[in-house]
Amino acid sequence: MEAQARGLLETEPLQGRDEDTGASADFPSMLSEEEKEELKAELVQLEDEITTLRQVLSAKERRLVEIKQKLGMNLMNELKQNFSRSWHDVQTTTAYKKTHETLSHAGQKATAAFSNVGTAISKKFGDMRNSPTFKSFEERVETTVTSLKTKVGGTNQGGGSFEEVLSSTAQASAQSSAGGPRRAEGEELQC
Repeated sequence: MEAQARGLLETEPLQGRDEDTGASADFPSMLSEEEKEELKAELVQLEDEITTLRQVLSAKERRLVEIKQKLGMNLMNELKQNFSRSWHDVQTTTAYKKTHETLSHAGQKATAAFSNVGTAISKKFGDMRNSPTFKSFEERVETTVTSLKTKVGGTNQGGGSFEEVLSSTAQASAQSSAGGPRRAEGEELQC
Protein backbone atom coordinates (compact mmCIF):
# COMPACT_ATOMS: atom_id res chain seq x y z
CA MET A 1 0.00 0.00 0.00
CA GLU A 2 2.80 2.40 0.90
CA ALA A 3 4.57 1.63 -2.37
CA GLN A 4 1.41 2.46 -4.35
CA ALA A 5 0.92 5.80 -2.56
CA ARG A 6 4.59 6.64 -3.02
CA GLY A 7 4.27 5.84 -6.76
CA LEU A 8 1.46 8.38 -7.16
CA LEU A 9 3.45 11.14 -5.50
CA GLU A 10 6.74 10.58 -7.34
CA THR A 11 7.77 13.02 -10.04
CA GLU A 12 10.04 10.58 -11.85
CA PRO A 13 9.92 10.87 -15.67
CA LEU A 14 7.47 8.62 -17.46
CA GLN A 15 10.29 6.88 -19.30
CA GLY A 16 11.84 5.62 -16.03
CA ARG A 17 8.54 4.25 -14.80
CA ASP A 18 7.85 2.43 -18.03
CA GLU A 19 11.26 0.77 -17.86
CA ASP A 20 10.61 -0.30 -14.27
CA THR A 21 7.18 -1.66 -15.16
CA GLY A 22 8.53 -3.47 -18.20
CA ALA A 23 11.37 -5.00 -16.19
CA SER A 24 9.03 -6.29 -13.51
CA ALA A 25 6.74 -7.91 -16.11
CA ASP A 26 9.76 -9.44 -17.85
CA PHE A 27 8.67 -8.40 -21.38
CA PRO A 28 12.23 -8.50 -22.79
CA SER A 29 12.29 -12.28 -22.41
CA MET A 30 9.22 -12.57 -24.68
CA LEU A 31 10.88 -10.60 -27.53
CA SER A 32 13.30 -12.07 -29.99
CA GLU A 33 16.75 -10.54 -30.40
CA GLU A 34 15.75 -9.10 -33.76
CA GLU A 35 12.65 -7.40 -32.28
CA LYS A 36 14.76 -6.02 -29.44
CA GLU A 37 17.24 -4.52 -31.92
CA GLU A 38 14.42 -2.98 -33.99
CA LEU A 39 12.83 -1.43 -30.91
CA LYS A 40 16.16 -0.07 -29.68
CA ALA A 41 16.81 1.46 -33.10
CA GLU A 42 13.33 3.00 -33.14
CA LEU A 43 13.88 4.34 -29.62
CA VAL A 44 17.15 6.01 -30.64
CA GLN A 45 15.49 7.41 -33.76
CA LEU A 46 12.54 8.81 -31.76
CA GLU A 47 14.87 10.40 -29.20
CA ASP A 48 16.88 11.99 -32.04
CA GLU A 49 13.69 13.30 -33.70
CA ILE A 50 12.48 14.77 -30.40
CA THR A 51 15.83 16.51 -29.90
CA THR A 52 15.73 17.84 -33.46
CA LEU A 53 12.15 19.05 -33.05
CA ARG A 54 13.09 20.86 -29.82
CA GLN A 55 16.00 22.56 -31.61
CA VAL A 56 13.79 23.54 -34.57
CA LEU A 57 11.09 24.87 -32.23
CA SER A 58 13.67 26.89 -30.29
CA ALA A 59 15.07 28.36 -33.52
CA LYS A 60 11.56 29.22 -34.76
CA GLU A 61 10.72 30.92 -31.44
CA ARG A 62 13.92 33.02 -31.67
CA ARG A 63 13.05 33.98 -35.26
CA LEU A 64 9.52 34.89 -34.17
CA VAL A 65 10.90 37.25 -31.52
CA GLU A 66 13.27 38.84 -34.07
CA ILE A 67 10.47 39.43 -36.57
CA LYS A 68 8.20 40.93 -33.92
CA GLN A 69 10.96 43.28 -32.80
CA LYS A 70 11.58 44.40 -36.39
CA LEU A 71 7.86 45.03 -36.87
CA GLY A 72 7.68 46.99 -33.61
CA MET A 73 5.33 44.53 -32.03
CA ASN A 74 5.58 44.26 -28.30
CA LEU A 75 3.61 42.60 -25.56
CA MET A 76 1.25 45.57 -25.19
CA ASN A 77 0.40 45.55 -28.91
CA GLU A 78 -0.21 41.82 -28.80
CA LEU A 79 -2.49 42.21 -25.81
CA LYS A 80 -4.43 44.95 -27.62
CA GLN A 81 -4.78 42.78 -30.70
CA ASN A 82 -5.86 39.79 -28.63
CA PHE A 83 -8.38 41.94 -26.77
CA SER A 84 -9.74 43.38 -30.02
CA ARG A 85 -10.00 39.92 -31.53
CA SER A 86 -11.70 38.56 -28.41
CA TRP A 87 -14.12 41.52 -28.27
CA HIS A 88 -14.97 40.95 -31.94
CA ASP A 89 -15.56 37.26 -31.21
CA VAL A 90 -17.86 38.19 -28.31
CA GLN A 91 -19.81 40.64 -30.48
CA THR A 92 -20.45 37.97 -33.08
CA THR A 93 -21.95 35.52 -30.60
CA THR A 94 -25.68 34.94 -30.64
CA ALA A 95 -26.02 35.75 -26.94
CA TYR A 96 -24.36 39.15 -27.39
CA LYS A 97 -26.51 39.97 -30.41
CA LYS A 98 -29.72 39.06 -28.56
CA THR A 99 -28.67 41.07 -25.49
CA HIS A 100 -27.72 44.06 -27.67
CA GLU A 101 -31.07 43.95 -29.47
CA THR A 102 -32.98 43.68 -26.19
CA LEU A 103 -31.14 46.60 -24.60
CA SER A 104 -31.50 48.68 -27.76
CA HIS A 105 -35.23 48.02 -27.82
CA ALA A 106 -35.50 48.87 -24.12
CA GLY A 107 -33.58 52.12 -24.70
CA GLN A 108 -35.95 53.09 -27.51
CA LYS A 109 -38.95 52.42 -25.29
CA ALA A 110 -37.41 54.44 -22.43
CA THR A 111 -36.73 57.36 -24.80
CA ALA A 112 -40.32 57.28 -26.02
CA ALA A 113 -41.61 57.13 -22.43
CA PHE A 114 -39.48 60.12 -21.36
CA SER A 115 -40.66 62.04 -24.41
CA ASN A 116 -44.28 61.31 -23.51
CA VAL A 117 -43.70 62.38 -19.90
CA GLY A 118 -42.07 65.62 -21.06
CA THR A 119 -44.98 66.34 -23.40
CA ALA A 120 -47.49 65.64 -20.64
CA ILE A 121 -45.68 67.93 -18.19
CA SER A 122 -45.50 70.73 -20.77
CA LYS A 123 -49.19 70.34 -21.48
CA LYS A 124 -50.03 70.44 -17.76
CA PHE A 125 -47.97 73.61 -17.28
CA GLY A 126 -49.75 75.17 -20.27
CA ASP A 127 -53.13 74.18 -18.86
CA MET A 128 -52.17 75.50 -15.43
CA ARG A 129 -51.03 78.84 -16.87
CA ASN A 130 -54.34 79.24 -18.67
CA SER A 131 -56.37 78.29 -15.60
CA PRO A 132 -58.49 80.94 -13.84
CA THR A 133 -56.54 80.44 -10.60
CA PHE A 134 -53.20 81.22 -12.25
CA LYS A 135 -54.69 84.19 -14.13
CA SER A 136 -56.05 85.54 -10.85
CA PHE A 137 -52.65 85.05 -9.17
CA GLU A 138 -50.87 86.75 -12.10
CA GLU A 139 -53.25 89.73 -11.88
CA ARG A 140 -52.69 90.05 -8.13
CA VAL A 141 -48.90 90.01 -8.57
CA GLU A 142 -49.17 92.61 -11.32
CA THR A 143 -51.40 94.82 -9.17
CA THR A 144 -49.03 94.50 -6.22
CA VAL A 145 -45.99 95.35 -8.34
CA THR A 146 -47.78 98.33 -9.88
CA SER A 147 -48.76 99.52 -6.44
CA LEU A 148 -45.20 99.17 -5.17
CA LYS A 149 -43.87 100.95 -8.20
CA THR A 150 -46.25 103.81 -7.66
CA LYS A 151 -45.32 104.17 -3.99
CA VAL A 152 -41.57 103.77 -4.52
CA GLY A 153 -40.85 105.40 -7.86
CA GLY A 154 -43.91 107.34 -8.96
CA THR A 155 -46.51 106.49 -11.55
CA ASN A 156 -45.82 105.26 -15.02
CA GLN A 157 -48.58 106.04 -17.46
CA GLY A 158 -47.85 103.08 -19.74
CA GLY A 159 -48.09 100.51 -16.92
CA GLY A 160 -45.04 98.70 -18.33
CA SER A 161 -44.25 95.05 -18.60
CA PHE A 162 -43.48 92.81 -15.68
CA GLU A 163 -39.73 93.01 -16.44
CA GLU A 164 -39.86 96.82 -16.53
CA VAL A 165 -41.68 96.90 -13.21
CA LEU A 166 -39.10 94.61 -11.61
CA SER A 167 -36.26 96.66 -13.06
CA SER A 168 -37.68 99.97 -11.84
CA THR A 169 -38.39 98.46 -8.42
CA ALA A 170 -34.78 97.28 -8.18
CA GLN A 171 -33.53 100.73 -9.22
CA ALA A 172 -35.73 102.44 -6.68
CA SER A 173 -34.51 100.04 -4.00
CA ALA A 174 -30.90 100.73 -4.94
CA GLN A 175 -31.46 104.52 -4.79
CA SER A 176 -33.02 104.38 -1.35
CA SER A 177 -30.17 102.27 0.04
CA ALA A 178 -27.47 104.34 -1.70
CA GLY A 179 -28.31 107.62 -0.04
CA GLY A 180 -31.88 108.45 -0.83
CA PRO A 181 -34.20 109.92 1.77
CA ARG A 182 -33.68 108.38 5.20
CA ARG A 183 -36.39 107.56 7.71
CA ALA A 184 -36.33 108.65 11.23
CA GLU A 185 -35.92 105.87 13.76
CA GLY A 186 -39.52 105.87 14.89
CA GLU A 187 -40.97 106.34 11.40
CA GLU A 188 -42.41 103.25 9.77
CA LEU A 189 -42.54 102.41 6.08
CA GLN A 190 -46.09 102.36 4.77
CA CYS A 191 -47.28 100.46 1.72
